[in-house]
Amino acid sequence: MGRIVHFGLGNFSRAHLLDYTADAGGWDVIGVSLRSAKVRDGLATQGFNYILNVQGEGLKPITILQNILIASDDMQKILEAMATADIISATVTEKGYHLDTAGKLDLKDCDIASDLKGYPLRTLIGFIAHDLATRSRPVTVLSCDNRVENGSSLRRAVADFAKAARLEIDWTQVRFPNAMVDRITPATTDAVRADCNDPMAVPTEAFREWVIENSFAGPHPDWPDVQFVEDVRPHELRKLRMLNGAHSFLAYAGLMQGYSYVHEAISDLRIRTKAKQLMLDAGATLPAEVRNQVPDYTKALLARFDNPELAHRLDQIAMDGSQKLPYRFLDTLREGGSPMLIQAVRAWMTFCQEQTEKGIPLYDPKAKEIAQAVNSERSETALLEVIGATDLAPTILG
Repeated sequence: MGRIVHFGLGNFSRAHLLDYTADAGGWDVIGVSLRSAKVRDGLATQGFNYILNVQGEGLKPITILQNILIASDDMQKILEAMATADIISATVTEKGYHLDTAGKLDLKDCDIASDLKGYPLRTLIGFIAHDLATRSRPVTVLSCDNRVENGSSLRRAVADFAKAARLEIDWTQVRFPNAMVDRITPATTDAVRADCNDPMAVPTEAFREWVIENSFAGPHPDWPDVQFVEDVRPHELRKLRMLNGAHSFLAYAGLMQGYSYVHEAISDLRIRTKAKQLMLDAGATLPAEVRNQVPDYTKALLARFDNPELAHRLDQIAMDGSQKLPYRFLDTLREGGSPMLIQAVRAWMTFCQEQTEKGIPLYDPKAKEIAQAVNSERSETALLEVIGATDLAPTILG
């Protein structure tokens, strides 16, 4: 039996990686939480099993999760589990990579700086670097986060950390494939928990997609329906720029209109028209091999967003905007000026301004910098600086 050690046991990983791996059979998963023990405590009372509530397909028991280790409690056990894993995977969100606006590891980040001093480890980057420095068998490190070239980004971050910490790594023993993941997975509600008779149930749509670069250091599960390709980039750009980009726009525009859910925002004809145009404009910047998919993909996304049963909260999507905008809006704008994409960036800026002025704290790793920018004399320019978009100021600010 193969083993995966997975960092980040939120709803998405339990609806995506664990679902695919359960379908494959023959593998189990040990989870790692870098922060809270809440998911571990909830799942431990039911043998780490839970119900996946797949819309239109029914309730699906997931029984492959063996344990969840907490970094603050079980650092050595985590390193021991990693040492025997065939795959180390992660869904720690964009901020879990601790990168600066130039895409390099932020060595001044407080958690990274702490890890560089030694134990106890706090970050995914620190754990992987220390594991690879002592590893005696091949391993694949598989990112499942929404980043362009997520595997390559993770590899660079680990290499930067290893250099700073003076750790020697045998890079011939490890692979970091890039991957694109897609499945809309909202937060669990009391209604879902009641319907599933499971306090740890996870709701998700029936649609799922996973495209992985065919670059593994050892075995991997026989995941059904996964596309193994030589180049993931066209697929990840399609998803990041169209789905994730439209999601972020809906979040900021919808929240400012008083909506709470994606299906409510997309039902507003004015917002819907702009979201559709954003998808089409973003689609025009995609590599030629996927550009012909844009009309059908746009239509499919609108249908997914229309789905009221998913109850996907806009405030969930709006979180960590400073980390998401570079991949969802800014890279697209750099490839072709689009009035709609400019409106999308400005929607984030307005959202930040309104929340700060109301005294509502932002859920963002750069919340302090954003608040300072909003309160500065040239607030719009300062906000663009926070997200590394000063080069786009003439385009966005006019």
